[in-house]
Amino acid sequence: MADEQMADTGLPARPLDAVDRQILGILQTDGRASVRAVSDRVHISRANAYARINRLVEDGVIRGFSARIDHERAGQGASAYVTLKIVQNTWRTVRAQLEQLPGATHIALVSGDFDVLLLVHTRDNRALRELVLTRIQAIPEVLSTRTLLVFEETDLHPTP
Repeated sequence: MADEQMADTGLPARPLDAVDRQILGILQTDGRASVRAVSDRVHISRANAYARINRLVEDGVIRGFSARIDHERAGQGASAYVTLKIVQNTWRTVRAQLEQLPGATHIALVSGDFDVLLLVHTRDNRALRELVLTRIQAIPEVLSTRTLLVFEETDLHPTP
């Protein structure tokens, strides 16, 4: 079944071997790791590591490289999950509008009591209120929202 799944590239997903999984683990921990550091830790040549990383990027397994942010230290003291009920079959339209929101960091189409789960980080509760009540609820396809404040969060990604 996994072989039949398609990546964003439109190509069938390739099975990952143990070396690929090790490379992914290293890059999840430190996206700035050099090819040389990756090759040394996985015990393969630099050329092989470079080729494997490029293949993982081209295949859409690695979607990009980013920094993990401490949102409070970055001036985004309020975080919340916002659940949305939307008009049926409007997911793509709603997603495109949510992607444009300041502070939106994760959007998921889900099953259950609501349709969309949105993670946002804002300067403070006033900015959060403005975002939810003025921006999100103004989207015509959004039927209702519920806001769940985040009091504390833990990043489950490996740390360097």
